[in-house]
Amino acid sequence: MNRIRAAAGLAVSSALVLTGCSAAGLSASPNDDRINVVTTTGILADLVENVGGDRVDVVSLVPEGGDPHSYDPSLRDIRDVVYADVAFTNYLMLEEQALINAIDANLPASAANVALAEEAVQYAANIIPLVEDVSLDTIWLGLRAEGGGEIGLERGARVELSADTLEGPGALHAYLTGSFGDIDHYFDSTDGLRGDSEDTVGLPADAHTHLSWAFSEPGIYELDLTARLRPQQTDAAQEVASGTIVFAVGVDPYSVPARPGATVLDSGHADISVDLANDELTLLHDRDPKGRHDHSGRDYHPLDEVVVSVPNAALHEVPPDPAYNFLRTNGQQVYQLAQAVLGKHVHGEIDPHLWHDVSNAQAYVQIIRDTLIEKDPQHAADYMRNTEAYLAELDALDEEVRTTLAEIPESRRTLITTHDSFGYLASAYDMQIAGFVSPNPAVEPSLTERMRLTETIRNLDVPAVFLEPNLAQRASTLQEVADDAGIEVCPILGDAFSPEANTYIEFMRFNANSLRDCLGGGG
Repeated sequence: MNRIRAAAGLAVSSALVLTGCSAAGLSASPNDDRINVVTTTGILADLVENVGGDRVDVVSLVPEGGDPHSYDPSLRDIRDVVYADVAFTNYLMLEEQALINAIDANLPASAANVALAEEAVQYAANIIPLVEDVSLDTIWLGLRAEGGGEIGLERGARVELSADTLEGPGALHAYLTGSFGDIDHYFDSTDGLRGDSEDTVGLPADAHTHLSWAFSEPGIYELDLTARLRPQQTDAAQEVASGTIVFAVGVDPYSVPARPGATVLDSGHADISVDLANDELTLLHDRDPKGRHDHSGRDYHPLDEVVVSVPNAALHEVPPDPAYNFLRTNGQQVYQLAQAVLGKHVHGEIDPHLWHDVSNAQAYVQIIRDTLIEKDPQHAADYMRNTEAYLAELDALDEEVRTTLAEIPESRRTLITTHDSFGYLASAYDMQIAGFVSPNPAVEPSLTERMRLTETIRNLDVPAVFLEPNLAQRASTLQEVADDAGIEVCPILGDAFSPEANTYIEFMRFNANSLRDCLGGGG
């Protein structure tokens, strides 16, 4: 670990010479006795500033408007981590793992490294499961690693799933489309699968990720996979398990010669799952996507006993966006299993977006207070006084949000949006989540999907749907259906501040007012 920090320090020194960025970020001056703090998001930075006051120098690594789910750290970020006395992350897998790894590897050994969402339970934070209730015309197939907690892995552990060989009539692509339209290519058989870094997906232990699967021709595809584990970033990869998954693409899935009597999966949520506790690859089929912790709604199938059906309904025309030319030429068709959720969302079982409930933000504030006092005990009275005053402001904010949302008639307290981050808002303030999440932007939504959304809007009689500003350009379906229905598309903030709301209090007030104004408050 010390070697990693030393190497990073050398890289940072070189970057400072080249870019002249030493004037920005945290101070390395021995004459500045403030506590240097890095946070992953602006929301956390604002909470720290309210507790620390002028005793802290705070930097948010994810820039304004950035997506913590997908943000990769820069050399300037590494520099700030190296100079930090305290690092506050949200975690529960909210942040991109590369950002977490950068903090863990480069934070000084004497610094405090605090995951607020995971620590907040000691101050009675409300924790709810992450619900991904998405109905698609085809199966939703992701990737999962689990069992890391059972064998005592830390958050720096990495599970790698590699595609080794493919037998089939055409090409296979596995990829993910990010919030801003950027594409991560995971598996690509057009240049041969080598099972190396180009055909490997990395996951934290006990995490899930979405992705899209595309096939160029109908027929039977057999994909050989190998799972490996790196307990720490610098460790060599250890093989965990291997297996073969079979796809029936545009053909009868019940007549696959290599899989007589196999279980056919053609709908619902499923994951290729790396079971670290039992050293095996399975296919998890979730019959209860609403997130029961006892896993009683889940079936685990051995890979060699399953066929994944990719029906003719999955045949879509390649969109005109040149970014998707890797699939086929514009205008040609491919069979696709959609990733279902727009953007990169590597996550675990718990919804990490705790701050949408003000009482959870208050738990964060108390953890921040405790951490700063431990780091700087001689100024404990300052931190206590600041915290007491800010908690009183948050009490008033919680009541304000509750009162504002109570103005919405009960029949209209339904939130339709493109991001599954508002469960805490609904739970704390008596709202309902309709459960619509944007489909794969690489394909036009099917008529069934558009009809389903239109029917949801009509049946619930909602006057508006909601979009995060940074997702507006990638959520054309929701906007088009809203236009057809004659209802508003209104803003809502999820993971980041905006120019209109650049503090946590303004952020929560903005969302409450937008919901009330657009859903008919006072009507």
